[in-house]
Amino acid sequence: MDRLLYIAMSGANAAMTAQAVNAHNLANASTTGFKADMAMFGKAQVVGPGHSSRTFVQLEGTRADMVAGTTQTTGRELDVSVNGRGWIAVQAPDGGEAYTRRGDLRLDEFGLLTNGAGMPVLGNAGPIAVPPNAKLEIGGDGTISVLPIGQNPNTLAVVDRIKLVTLDEANLAKDADGMLRTADGEPTPPDASVRVVSGSLETSNVNAIESMVRMIELARSFEAQVKMMKTAEENDRNSSQIMRMS
Repeated sequence: MDRLLYIAMSGANAAMTAQAVNAHNLANASTTGFKADMAMFGKAQVVGPGHSSRTFVQLEGTRADMVAGTTQTTGRELDVSVNGRGWIAVQAPDGGEAYTRRGDLRLDEFGLLTNGAGMPVLGNAGPIAVPPNAKLEIGGDGTISVLPIGQNPNTLAVVDRIKLVTLDEANLAKDADGMLRTADGEPTPPDASVRVVSGSLETSNVNAIESMVRMIELARSFEAQVKMMKTAEENDRNSSQIMRMS
């Protein structure tokens, strides 16, 4: 009887975990450049005397779905979308290097270039600082040029270049803060072949309708597992009554 309980309890727990991941994805369906999480489950054997045939489902981890979102034209000079499989390097809260496709860039009160999540964008020598200017342009290779205040309209000065990289997805992991980094923690060298398109943004790759359907499916799966546990309890009770009668 306990075999049925192991299956039902671990199944219910897996459904709850998958539901939490799905809810997180749905909450970020409108977040620029967001990559959906996918829960990865596997089986594990119960260790202990008399339990060699007992197994249960456990979460082995999550990984990001690297499928690109759609590209939308915004016309805003600080918006960029990454072509192909490239990434924008940003500085994580702990000072390490992280990677994102979120290109809704902006300047903070100190002139630092950040993305919509507030992460400083990295350049050739660290976070990019942009001086006061009358105009700013971002080239296809990530080069940032500005028109100094009071200068001739044709006088553009190069400030820095956004660090664009190509990543080995097998060596990519999402940390507890939701930041994508290399699994070994080492910074990735810039890739001059990566291009960006100014005046556009990549949307989240989460399909809200599919996520809502998935939410219903997981809720039904959880209900089925709970019903199975109740059935196991009833079977155990009936078996005990039969044993007492005999």
